[in-house]
Amino acid sequence: MYPGVFAEQDPDRPACIATDSGEVVTFAELEERSNQGAQLFRQLGLREGDCIALYMENNARFMEICWAAQRSGLFYTCIATHLTAPEVAYIVADCDARLLITSVAKAAVATELLELLPSSLELFMVGESTESYSSWEQAAGTQPTQRIAGETEGHDFLYSSGTTGRPKGVRIALKGVPLGEDTEFFSKLKAISGNPSEGDLMYSPAPLYHAAPLRFCMTMHRVGGGCVLPTKFDAQESLRLIEQHRCTHSLWVPTMFVRMLKLPEDLRRQYDISSLQAAIHGAAPCPIEVKRAMIDWFGPVLLEYYGGSEGNGLCLIDSHETLERPGSVGRGVLGEVRILDEDQQEVEPGVDGTVYFAEGFEFEYYKDPDKTDQSRSRQGWTTLGDIGHVDEDGYLYLTDRKAFMIITGGVNVYPQEVENRLITHPAVLDVAVFGIPDEDFGETVKAVVQPMDFEQAGPELEQTLVAYCREVLSSVKCPRSIDFDRALPREANGKLYKRLLKDRYAGQVTRIVE
Repeated sequence: MYPGVFAEQDPDRPACIATDSGEVVTFAELEERSNQGAQLFRQLGLREGDCIALYMENNARFMEICWAAQRSGLFYTCIATHLTAPEVAYIVADCDARLLITSVAKAAVATELLELLPSSLELFMVGESTESYSSWEQAAGTQPTQRIAGETEGHDFLYSSGTTGRPKGVRIALKGVPLGEDTEFFSKLKAISGNPSEGDLMYSPAPLYHAAPLRFCMTMHRVGGGCVLPTKFDAQESLRLIEQHRCTHSLWVPTMFVRMLKLPEDLRRQYDISSLQAAIHGAAPCPIEVKRAMIDWFGPVLLEYYGGSEGNGLCLIDSHETLERPGSVGRGVLGEVRILDEDQQEVEPGVDGTVYFAEGFEFEYYKDPDKTDQSRSRQGWTTLGDIGHVDEDGYLYLTDRKAFMIITGGVNVYPQEVENRLITHPAVLDVAVFGIPDEDFGETVKAVVQPMDFEQAGPELEQTLVAYCREVLSSVKCPRSIDFDRALPREANGKLYKRLLKDRYAGQVTRIVE
């Protein structure tokens, strides 16, 4: 249940394959280097419950450092690499990190950070050293390879992507259990990972600073499986790497599916992906048409999960259930789904309300008791802020995030429904729908589209897309206007920074003439 077990059984088995550099980290190397990292943490005075921060791209050292913290009983905060120096400094301070590890690839921001970080913070850099950042490899490499005394399980301590405000730190209490002890949380992660086993390989193209890629890769190592880790997603390259490494498992977000499906079909069919036993996806809603197309292509290996960094609950649905109940994200496998109205009363099946989990894991938004309280119902159940309903058999169907709802002329419009329609048009690569101020209706529906070919952007495509929406949606839900961008502010985990788009239009009050 931790890398050392498999380092003894099969030391040369690949644990991490960093595809950009070509470096392969074996289980023996992962075990030795994570032991050395743990020894260094102890030498620096870090004890159970302390926190370290990582600010770097996917690379061969990333999982070694996470396992060093995991086996030391530490919290480890992995920070998004697109953030600016002030944003990184905020998270480092907020999580009470004792130590920051960055990489030579992030050297420019790392230099800016020097004026923003406390002088007491220990600073390390992967890849090389500077006057201010010590070499991680050199510092850890001088440490003993033996296990530290009193190993206990640590935990990731991640921050929300801040799509609707300042990032929130999600902290799950440490249990103080010995390293490698099987826990309910790990058992559920294994189930939604497609139950991998020794020797399996997971292709994970999303950044490890996100909860799902990090936790799924840690889970692979716990069962003796490895991870294939590019630094960024590329549709065709993903297919090539799956074929090359004969990956058995893979992790995706729906925008990746869309980009792969819009590759020419003859190109898609060139690659042998028959080794895949599970294609796991989540983090954002997947349009029904996109999911059906992926099942037709990949086979019935898709597994969709619904959950968040908070770890308070999980739903799961397989491909066969999806075809029977299109649009569902499954039933609760960790925690029990409850749907509550605005008075926090349970509603009947089929009625939309806020999605809560009962009997799930406890968490807190670090240093923010108000946000923690807002995530609880009076019954003590917890929510991520999503809207949805369940059917008679308890399958959950998501409508949208409560924060994204548009109220136009007193009518509630959920952008996800409109986005799901627009993304299926062959001329659309990505889309965001949100409300903008309107003096007559309060808000009106706005769409921003990233077209497949930006040369097509203009009034003609705008009219075509509005008409495409009106074929299946009522006029009140359809965009009144569409703008075009070369790229949308979307995170690598599929989440869209709608706040940035809404801010662009915040001062623009429109008047729609019917």
